[in-house]
Amino acid sequence: MSSGSDYNENDLLHRIAEGDEHAFTELYNRYWKKVYTYLLRMTKSHEIAEELLYDIFTKLWTGRELIAEIRNMDSFLSKVAYNKAISFFRYTASQRKMQALVAKQMEGLYVEDTADKLLNSEARELLHEAIRQLSPQRKLVFTLSREQGLTHEQIARQLNLSTQTVKKTMSNALSAIREFLHKRGLEGSLLLYFYLETRK
Repeated sequence: MSSGSDYNENDLLHRIAEGDEHAFTELYNRYWKKVYTYLLRMTKSHEIAEELLYDIFTKLWTGRELIAEIRNMDSFLSKVAYNKAISFFRYTASQRKMQALVAKQMEGLYVEDTADKLLNSEARELLHEAIRQLSPQRKLVFTLSREQGLTHEQIARQLNLSTQTVKKTMSNALSAIREFLHKRGLEGSLLLYFYLETRK
């Protein structure tokens, strides 16, 4: 794959391992389209493919000290993309089972009428829209917390950030989402309450 760079891949990886952000950008430019296309073919969703692509390269950067040990980046990224997509499918399946269980347990506590059901359908769409408008860092921290169930400490270790930074970023993300939903009159939705207020 041609890059138009003076660096061969081995030099590029060693520069990245030393913390060279320009070299990492070059690596990203070489491979992002191929990885994204593969993920899109697997997930059938532009949004999911973008999220997984971002996660792959974020983790590649945070673990850059070992990147020079990769002998075939093309093959490595193909395998990582495949594993990431499979993990996403497994996680989604487990979440659906959990959501079904929670819904069943709540039947005796909360009865939705037709208007409530329509509201939750609308709320879910607006929630996704609110998440999409977050900055990349807020979106990543929010996704790791709410979608993958990681604690603030786990997120901090994974992203090489301080726990305080993660907490602040998460707080800002929640505030931005609540403000977005508040303007649309949906901050009181039960669905949103459980999604935003749990696993702090």
